[in-house]
Formats: sequence, structure tokens, C-alpha cells
Amino acid sequence: MAAPNSHPTDDWWRDAVIYQVYPRSFADGDGDGTGDLAGVRARLPYLAELGVDAVWFTPWYVSPLVDGGYDVADYRTIDPAFGTLGEAEKLIAEARELGIRTIVDIVPNHVSDQHAWFRAALAAGPGSAERKRFHFRPGRGENGELPPNNWPSQFSGPTWTRVPDGEWYLHLFTPEQPDLNWAHPEVRQEHEDVLRFWFERGVAGVRIDSAALLAKDPALADFEEGVDPHPYIDQDELHDIYRSWRAVADEYGGVFVGEVWLPDAERFARYLRPDELHTAFNFNFLSCPWDADRLRRTIDDTLAEHAPVGAPATWVLCNHDVTRTVTRYGREETGFDFAKKTFGTPTDLALGTRRARAAALLTLALPGSVYLYQGEELGLPEADVPLDRIQDPMHFRSGGVDPGRDGCRVPLPWTADAPYCGFGSETEPWLPQPAGWSAYAADRQSADPESMLNLYRRALSLRRTTDGFGDGPLDWLSSPDGVLSFRRPGGPTCVVNLSPGPVDLPEHGTLLLRSGPLDADGRLPRDTAVWLRA
Repeated sequence: MAAPNSHPTDDWWRDAVIYQVYPRSFADGDGDGTGDLAGVRARLPYLAELGVDAVWFTPWYVSPLVDGGYDVADYRTIDPAFGTLGEAEKLIAEARELGIRTIVDIVPNHVSDQHAWFRAALAAGPGSAERKRFHFRPGRGENGELPPNNWPSQFSGPTWTRVPDGEWYLHLFTPEQPDLNWAHPEVRQEHEDVLRFWFERGVAGVRIDSAALLAKDPALADFEEGVDPHPYIDQDELHDIYRSWRAVADEYGGVFVGEVWLPDAERFARYLRPDELHTAFNFNFLSCPWDADRLRRTIDDTLAEHAPVGAPATWVLCNHDVTRTVTRYGREETGFDFAKKTFGTPTDLALGTRRARAAALLTLALPGSVYLYQGEELGLPEADVPLDRIQDPMHFRSGGVDPGRDGCRVPLPWTADAPYCGFGSETEPWLPQPAGWSAYAADRQSADPESMLNLYRRALSLRRTTDGFGDGPLDWLSSPDGVLSFRRPGGPTCVVNLSPGPVDLPEHGTLLLRSGPLDADGRLPRDTAVWLRA
């Protein structure tokens, strides 16, 4: 185990490329149809060859998997479906030997209803010390038959569930995910202990799920649209919590990345002050349409909101919650909005793939760090999961309107000619792979110099070995309408053509990398990007 201060603090996280692993769908090492730690360990050389600096694992803890592992029953135990704590420790160490750091996912807003604390709270009854760790309240109405307030859910459906003794408990997500009471000192102490537990096992950082939701209005006042402050988003008390967490992380040289969805740039930046979180996800970029003006404005806004606190930006195109990039970029509406997800939205995968390749070069050329969701480097599309195989609660709680998030969580294809594309053995994976999935297999793409996989490998290699990439300034260059062109001082120039037709390249010495072929006249076609060197 690592002792405090055994990891010297450095700035690796300011320009790292961090690969997100969703363990159930990455690789199956024991052949039971579910991805696991043995599968990840076997594929570590693949990640090293890809050229990533760190791996972020979505929750691998004991969980009933009501919400894909974000309903945690025990933060100190690996779910048996994935392996053991000993295997996790080996994985962390083996990855580090290959130069890959590990980031774990902590879910502080809520626990599983199977967590020992919540089971004790249900057994103890109203007014008990055990219930004070959660938000139990009597109901409103003549007989307490109405929920304590009108708070909207982060998912569809109600935010309060009544228990047999008549009290109600709060859950901003599913009923199986009761919210913790962060005004309770035991809740704070427990999470600081959990942070130390994983830092002592060698993890380099922690991703904080739903980071802006922990603190609640003590009065649990009703929600009113447009009225500030919001009763459970971005409460001021959060900053004291994260200052305490930062003190723990600093003991180990650890870093944080927060899942912070906030429209107010100034309030967003408060989470990134030097004594709070190191970084936070940039969801504005992820949800931005494939439009030159919108992208430039989003990039400028992102850099401007990070500048006052000296924090690096993070850039991400996709994660385990959103529609995959090649599918999204092939649609008429190329942005992302949870509220607009529907079945049967048409997409042009050839167009989406061309744009996704260009977006990869754009993203990797921007200042700061980059998060790469598993399978994006293979150009995987969003899968159409059969209705009878969907597992995501977002689908069911929407009354079947929302297709859910399973389409971006389908197990990866590794070997084109193996059963189930080499994901495991001959056991069908937990989510079915679509017909034609083998066309995206890693082994097939490795042999194709123009594949998405080899584009990412070349880009990550250049990013690591070429001056000027990563953290630092960005200078926009004059360019035609619909074209993004910027130079990294002392480094490369990135040009991305989102205009209707081909454009001339600026003067340059070397073409380092292109997302697609130039036209016969050496011009940059539509939906194509290049990296140039003077």
C-alpha cells in the first residue's frame, strides 16, 4: 500500500489523455458474458499501445446494478462479477508499470438501498440516528400521503419513496439509490476514509459522480423554476466538502475530476479553485453541435471560465451516458440533449464517422486534458439494443420513450472472427452485439493503416512527442467561414473544415496528420481536419 506523500505531486493531469473503462463492457476474462478486471488486465498492452496516460474506471464496487453500478452497496469491495480487491490492486500496479495511472469513480450523492447504512435505517425506524444519515421525512397531506416536497428527479419519475412506517426518503435518481445527508458528520468522515482507502492502494485520482448535488437545502423547500439558489444543485456548502477532500488528496498526490453540470461559468469555476477540485468535465463541448461558430464559442468560453482559477480544461466527445459520436454527428441534429433522445432517429454513419475523425484531431489539439470513452477509438456507433434486452432505468422511468444509455455500453469487439467478436468466450455478452460488429474489431483495425484505431494511435503518439500540445495557450488564425484554425505556440497548427466545400491549407512545412485524404488539388475537404507544422 502507498503511504501518504509517497506520490510526489506533479502536473501530469493537466494534459493527460484519460481512457474511460466501463468494466462490464470492456473485456471478459472469465467467459461469463460480463466484462471484468481479468479482461482489463489482459488488454493493458492494448491501452499502452494506444498511448493513454491514465484509465478511469466507472464503479467496480459491489452493486445490485440497478443503475449500471452507480448504486454502490460497498465502496471497499469489488463486485464479484468483476473480480476481487486483490485483482484490483494487481491491475493498478500492472497498469502503473506500463505508465498508465488509475482513476476510480466515487459516488457520494447516494448509495444503494442494499448498503448497510440504508438497511439499518429502514430497520431502526423514524427518528433514529441511522435515519439521520439520509433524508427521511414525514409526508405532507392529511395523513402524510403526499411527498415532502416537489423536487424534480435527475431521471424521470418521483424523487420520494414511502416506507411501511409512513416516512418518505429522498432519491434524486432511482428509489434504489437513496440520497445521503451530507450535513451529517458521519457521512463526511466515511467518504474521506473511502478516499484514503483507494489512494493507499495506489490510485492516482478520483472521478466524483454528480458532484454538484450532494448538499441539500436544510429546509427541503419546494423547487421553483428560475428561483436561485436551487434547493439541491450547487449549494454553497459543497465547497467546504471539497476543500476537506482536497486536503486528503494532497496527502497522496492524488487528483480529482468532478462531474459538474452548471450553466453559470463563474459558479462552475469556483469548484476549480486551487484548494478544491483539480479539474471538472466540460459538458458544453460534449453536447455542442458540429458547427464551426458554436464550437469556437464553446472552446473560447471553456478556456475563459478556467483561466481565472488557473485550471486546465477537459475535453470529451462521449461517455457512458451519451449517444456515441459517430451516430450523433451523422444526424440532422448533431448536438446532445438527454431530453431529446428518442427511438428511430436516422443517422448517416459514413458522414458521422468522417466528422468523428475530424473531431478527434480537434479535441486532441486543444489545451488541457482529454477523456476518451472506450470504443470511440474504434469508431463504434450507437447500438440499437432490442427492447427486451434494455436494462437502463432511464428507459423504464421514461415510460419507454427514452431509449436509454445501453446503446453506448455494448461490449467491445476485439477479434473479428471469434465468437462475440472476442469479447470473452462463447457465452453471449450481457448486452447483445449488433450484426456487423466484427467490422469494428480491434484486430481488423490494427491491420488497416487508415482505420479509426490507427488514427487515434498516431494522434496520441504525436501529442506525446511533439512540442506544443497539451496544456498551454491557443492562438486562433484567420480562416474562411466554417473553418476552425488555430496554432499552439511553439507547436502545431490544427485546421478543421466544417464549411460546405474544400478549402486551401495555410502555408506550412509538414503535414503531421490528417483525419481523411486531401482532394486532388491538395485542398482540405469538408468535415476533415489536419495537423500542420511550420
